Amino acid sequence: MADVTIYTTMMCPYCHRAKGLLQKKGVSFTEVDVGMDADKRQEMMKRAHGSHTVPQIFIGDKHVGGCDDLYALDHAGKLDPMLAA
Repeated sequence: MADVTIYTTMMCPYCHRAKGLLQKKGVSFTEVDVGMDADKRQEMMKRAHGSHTVPQIFIGDKHVGGCDDLYALDHAGKLDPMLAA
């Protein structure tokens, strides 16, 4: 199973939705709350090539994008193979 990291904030509904999909699939993930941590937010932005909105999701070293991108991968049948790698 691939390592999954999701950068979030506490009150973000898209973050909760993305985490819900991952949980439904039985995927464990590392959550990094960037809400009150400027250093972690800068880390996220660097990894996400400047993207500053949350969530920002990574499967292994691959930047997936946000919640809509995660769901699009799932609907296209591409998410499960990425998670299995």
